[in-house]
Amino acid sequence: MGAEKLNIDGLTIWDDAKQMLRKAEQEGIETAWDRLQQQTPHCKFGESGVCCRLCTMGPCRISKKSVRGVCGADADVIVARNFGRFVAGGSAGHSDHGRDCIEALHAVAQGETDDYTIKDRDKLYRIAEEVGVPTEGKEPLEVAGELAADFFENYGTTKGGLSFIGRVPEKRQKIWADLGITPRGVDREIAEMMHRTHMGCDNDAANTMLHAARTCLADGWAGSMIATEVSDILFGTPSPGKSQVNLGVLKKDQVNILVHGHNPIVSEKIMEAVNDPALIKLARDKGATGINLAGLCCTGNELMMRQGIPMAGNHLMTELAVITGAVELIVVDYQCIMPSLVQVGSCYHTKMVTTADKARFTGADHVKFEMNNGMEQAERVVRMAIDRFGMRDQARVEIPCEPVDIVTGFSNEALLQALGGTPEPLIEAIKAGKIRGAVGIVGCNNPKYKHDHCNVNLAKELIKKDILVLVTGCVTTAAGKAGLLLPGAIDQAGPGLQEICGALGIPPVVHMGSCVDNARILQLCALLANALGVDISDLPVAASSPEWYSEKAAAIGTYAVASGIYTHLGHPPNITGSEVVANLALSGLDDLVGACFLVEPDPFKAADLIDDRIKSKRTALGLEA
Repeated sequence: MGAEKLNIDGLTIWDDAKQMLRKAEQEGIETAWDRLQQQTPHCKFGESGVCCRLCTMGPCRISKKSVRGVCGADADVIVARNFGRFVAGGSAGHSDHGRDCIEALHAVAQGETDDYTIKDRDKLYRIAEEVGVPTEGKEPLEVAGELAADFFENYGTTKGGLSFIGRVPEKRQKIWADLGITPRGVDREIAEMMHRTHMGCDNDAANTMLHAARTCLADGWAGSMIATEVSDILFGTPSPGKSQVNLGVLKKDQVNILVHGHNPIVSEKIMEAVNDPALIKLARDKGATGINLAGLCCTGNELMMRQGIPMAGNHLMTELAVITGAVELIVVDYQCIMPSLVQVGSCYHTKMVTTADKARFTGADHVKFEMNNGMEQAERVVRMAIDRFGMRDQARVEIPCEPVDIVTGFSNEALLQALGGTPEPLIEAIKAGKIRGAVGIVGCNNPKYKHDHCNVNLAKELIKKDILVLVTGCVTTAAGKAGLLLPGAIDQAGPGLQEICGALGIPPVVHMGSCVDNARILQLCALLANALGVDISDLPVAASSPEWYSEKAAAIGTYAVASGIYTHLGHPPNITGSEVVANLALSGLDDLVGACFLVEPDPFKAADLIDDRIKSKRTALGLEA
C-alpha cells in the first residue's frame, strides 16, 4: 500500500467502487490507485515524450542543457518517433484482433471447426457483395472462404486497396491521396512505421506524423472494421435488448465467472457452456443455485450487445470485482487486462485463466482456445469455476449494490431499422436542429482521473445540448450505471433530442459495442456524409475519449482525426516536448485533414468547446447553429 491513505471519495463517482476500495483497504489489498500513488511523480521526460531509448548510444533525454540526442535527433524527431511507435502498437492490437476473427471465418469455411458457425447469413452475403466477392449461386461456406481470403489481403499490399475503401467519401479519399496517407495494408503500415522510426530513417517530424495517421487509418478502416463485420457474421449482428450493469450483477449464491478482454471467440463459447444443463446440475451438486456469467471491459460489451449478458464493470472496476470475494474465475483473452488480477485473486479464491498464447500471465492457469476445441475448452473452464465455489469464504463476500437496467445492441443495422431502413429521418432531424449533432464518447478509464467523472458528465452535458451521444467500450458501463442507457433518460436531454429519441423509443446515449466497434461509428459518419454528398469533416460530429490510457485509444483518436472527425482527449499523448508535433495535433491537422485534437480535462468545458465546433459545422452547412 502507499505511504499515505487514499482519499477514496475522491477516486470514483460510484458507490459500488467506493465500497470495494474501502474493503480493499481493510483487507490490505493493493489496487491500481495505490500503485499510481507509488509511481507519482511521473518522469517528466517520459510524460513529454522526449526520452529516446531506440538505440544503445542512449538512452537520451532532451532538455535545455542537452537539445539533441547522441545521434543528433532533436525533440521534434524524438517525440514524433515515440508517438509513431505508440500508435503502431495500438493499431496492431485492434488489427490483430481482426486477424483472429478472419482466421475464425476461414476455419468455418474450410470445415475445420464444428464449434463456430455463420450466425448472420444475410450479412455475410451483403458484405461479400460490397467488397466485390461474387455470391450468386454460391453456398454460404464458399462465400465465407472467399470473403476471408479477401480480408486477409488487407494485411499486406497485394490487394491494392482496403476492402472497405468504398465506404470512404470521395472527398476524403482525395485528401488522403494528396497527403500520401491512403492506407495500403495493416501490416505494411505498422512495419513501415517501425522501419521509419529506426535510427537513421525518417528524421522529419511532420513526415513521421503523417505516416502515423496512415498507420491508424489502416486500423480504423481495415483491422477494426473487419473485426466488427466478421464478428457480426459469426456471432450475430446486435439488435436492441435489455441487460444490466455494475457489481450488483454478481450473485452470492451462484458460481460467478467473469469474461474479460476483447475477443468474442472465447467468450461466446463460455456463454454456451454456462448454459449446459449438465454443468448447471454439477454446480447445484456443489451447493450453488446456478452459474452466473458477467462481463468486464470489451469482451463484456461483445456479449452484452449480442446476448444480453450483464456487465460487472469497466477497466478500473476489474480488480474491485475480485475484491467482492464472490468471483470464482476470470477468463481472459487479451488487451486491457491488469497483471495485478492474478495477485488480487490470490488474496481470495479467485483463479485467472488465460486462453491465448499471445497473452499469458504469470501465475494464471493457461487453457488454450483453438478453432477446433472451443466448446471442449469452455466446458473445462466452467468446471474449474464450479470446483472453486467450495473454496469461497462466504464471510468475505460483499456484493455492494443492486444492478442497473440498460438497453443495448445498437448496431448500424439496428439504428437504420429504427429509422425505417434509411438514414433520411436522421438527416432530416439534424437539418431541423432537433438533433444538432452527434458525438462518439469512447475508450478507457485512467486512475489519474476521478473514475468515470469525465465520461459521465461529458455525456450528460452533450445530451442537454440536443447532441446525440454514441458510446463504446468502457464508457458504456459508465453511461449505463448513470442511467443514461435507458429510454427514460430522455428527461435529461434537450427538447429536440427528447422528441426524436422518444419517437424512436431509444435512449439519448446509444451503446454501439466494444472499442473495436468504433468502426461502426466511422461507417455511420461515412454513410451520412455520402448521403449528403459532403466530406466527413463537414458533418456536425465529434469524438471524445475523456479518460483514455492505452496505445489503442491513441490510434483510435488519430484515425478519427485523419477521417475528418474533431476529437477530444482528456489529456494529451506524450507529445508536449515538441512544439512542432503538439501544434500539428492541436491545430495544424485542421488545415491538412479538416479535423484536429482538442485537449481539455474538464468535461464541462469540453462539452462547450465541442458544441462550438458543432455550431460552426452546422453554420457552414447552412443550418441553424
